[in-house]
Amino acid sequence: MKWSHVQANWSAFYEAIQEKWEDVDEAMLDEIDGDQRAFVRYIAEVTEQDISEARDEIKEWLAGEIPADVVMDPAHDNHSIALSGKYVSEGEDEYADDARFGDDDDYPDDGDNLGRV
Repeated sequence: MKWSHVQANWSAFYEAIQEKWEDVDEAMLDEIDGDQRAFVRYIAEVTEQDISEARDEIKEWLAGEIPADVVMDPAHDNHSIALSGKYVSEGEDEYADDARFGDDDDYPDDGDNLGRV
């Protein structure tokens, strides 16, 4: 992941940050507010490392995957759904309930065409 992902979704990363660095304080994370330099300094302070060691540790952490709770954020979901529209057949709504996806009305009275004309 890139720092821009972290910065744009700063509060969503709190849990992942606290899993990696158990001694961080959520109030300090609020103050840092996604500022990468401030975060590096804070991690160096909390872990009692040199700035360069803290920076390397953060780079290693950034090499991992974006945490699921960040990816599942509603803003990301809506963006992904909107992008999926190019794969949805004409006349269908990409925001519609997909519980019966692919049904194609094999069972006409099963309720999957509610609200459609």
